[in-house]
Amino acid sequence: MKPQKVLVPEKVLVIACGMIAREVLAVRETQGFAHLELTCLPADFHYRPDRIAPAMDIAISNARAQGYRNIFVGYADCGSGGALDRVCEKHGVERIEGPHCFAFYQGLSAFERVAEDDMLSFYMTDFLCRQFDAFFMKPLGLDRHPELIQDFFGNYQKLVYLAQTVDPQLETVARDAARLLGLAYEKRQTGYGDLTDALAKAAQNR
Repeated sequence: MKPQKVLVPEKVLVIACGMIAREVLAVRETQGFAHLELTCLPADFHYRPDRIAPAMDIAISNARAQGYRNIFVGYADCGSGGALDRVCEKHGVERIEGPHCFAFYQGLSAFERVAEDDMLSFYMTDFLCRQFDAFFMKPLGLDRHPELIQDFFGNYQKLVYLAQTVDPQLETVARDAARLLGLAYEKRQTGYGDLTDALAKAAQNR
């Protein structure tokens, strides 16, 4: 009797925002998506969303040249104004649904319920807590000129920490940031939100 052939899933490449790299890897580990591979565009595109679509266009073309057939875009629209969708359509790939990671972490249906009330909220995630100095304090000069805090954050009312994990140190950073910026504080334990289902769908695309 011949041994049964074990079907090995074809590799799936996720080209993601560097801000969610740790979370993508965590989902891959917990869900057992060993065939899912990850490469990232720079996290600081968060500040330059006009760069996302052109960089993704190049990244997908390079991945195709390397032989990847199944590719998933680990971004929501993220301020690209529809440009990322046009790149996805050009290459026949899909992306994470939603306007930004702050939405898909909460789950799109949950985000839609709070979006209006959150109009004056400043979101932070696990990544942004880890990188608070590198992403906010130093680039904005707040470490040298705290008087600029009002200029940059004066229109916000509340800091909302969207927590992907339970980490007291990260929560301390978020609380301290709210205090520093003069904002009310709220924590929402989101986990990975819609990211898990999006990656599960991508992992089955073989």
